[in-house]
Formats: sequence, structure tokens, C-alpha cells
Amino acid sequence: MTGARWRAVLLIAALALAAVAAILVARRPESAATAAEEKPALLLLTSLPLMFGEQFSLDQGGSDALTALERHYRVLPIGVTDPAELRRGRLLLMAQPPAQTAEDLVALDNWVRKGGKVLLLADPLLEWPSERPLGDPLRPPPMFADTGLLGHWGLRLDAPEQRGPQVRQLGGKRIVTASPGSLQGSCEIGDDRLVARCRLGRGAATIVADADFLGVQHLDGGTQGSLDGLVEELQRLARI
Repeated sequence: MTGARWRAVLLIAALALAAVAAILVARRPESAATAAEEKPALLLLTSLPLMFGEQFSLDQGGSDALTALERHYRVLPIGVTDPAELRRGRLLLMAQPPAQTAEDLVALDNWVRKGGKVLLLADPLLEWPSERPLGDPLRPPPMFADTGLLGHWGLRLDAPEQRGPQVRQLGGKRIVTASPGSLQGSCEIGDDRLVARCRLGRGAATIVADADFLGVQHLDGGTQGSLDGLVEELQRLARI
């Protein structure tokens, strides 16, 4: 399969994921939907089964991570970072996102520099369990599909030197990661190299070199503290 055709397949898969997620959001009871409207919007772009299980059953509930996010935000799933989708909010969580086209990466960069805030979980060695075979476009990518975005923001993402659970800090909380990467570059970078915080024009981007910590339900040692750290980092980012 050529590169162009493979990107088209990934795009269709991402849009399908967002469509199913939107259906799940629409099926919420009216009282829950009304309460959600009072919360700030959080755009969510992810390849991970946070909104639903791997089989996309409408009867399946969301993940622990989604529950934690929905306590504070009105979560709006999107499939791509094109201008139309990004106009829906000013805060975006990208958790091991599907590969984006060059045009959509330009749109994302412009959105941030005009005041958007993005928290990007970019895992160079994802260990999230999946029943889908390798190569399935609906399986989360085993490594963050960076096509120059991080370099454009002055960063380099390195693979882990050793595999296995590692304790790190995020949002002032202790989190358990699985084979986290490390970040180098010109942004503000934490002592353990897990988190980089970049000011870009009128906006900001926070990059975290792990996404496995979201899977507290299957990550050995994972706790609610990991999800609290995620929420704290989002709230810190929104205040910039």
C-alpha cells in the first residue's frame, strides 16, 4: 500500500472513531447532557479506547480516564486537527493520536499560535494491550507518529533506555508510566524528562512522553493519582 493510500486509511479510521464517540456522547441522558454543557469544552483526539472499547460497542461504558475527564470537562471527540474541528474549542487533549496529514498539522500549529492550548501524550513505545493485529489501522500506533511537529516546536522525543514501569511526575502528582520516553529541546522540560512545556505564540503546548499511564485499569501499579495528574496538567495549561 502506498503512503498516500495508507494515510487515507488512517484518516478514515480516525473519522470513524470520532463518529462512534459522538454517537455515544449523544446517547447520554438529558440531565447528564445539561450538566456537561456547564463545563468547559475539551477536544479529545486519540487512538486509544478511552471513549469505548476496542469493538466500538455502543453498550460499552467509557474508560476510567474518560470518567476523570468528564468530572471537569465537556469532552468533544474529534478525528482530525483541521480548522473546522479545532474551532470547536480552545483546549485539546491528543492522546497517542492517529497520524495527521501535513495540512492538519499546519492547522494545529496555527491554532496553537493563535491562542489554543494542547496537551499531547506522545508515547515512543506504547504498551497498551490490544486484541487487534499489528497493522490494523484501528489499533493504537505502537509509537507516536511524529512527522516533524515536535521538531517544529523545538523538541526531540527519545525512546526509553529501559522497558518496564517507571514512576514519574505529572501535574504535581505521582504517576506510573510504562516504558516512558524522554524529551530534549528548547522548551521548559521537567527534571525526569517526561514533560515539556512550550509557549508558542499566544498559545501553549505541553508534551508528555507517555500515554500508557491513562490505562490505570490494566497498568500494574496504576492509580487514580495518574488521572488526577492528567487533570491537573490540563487545568494548569488552561490557565496560561
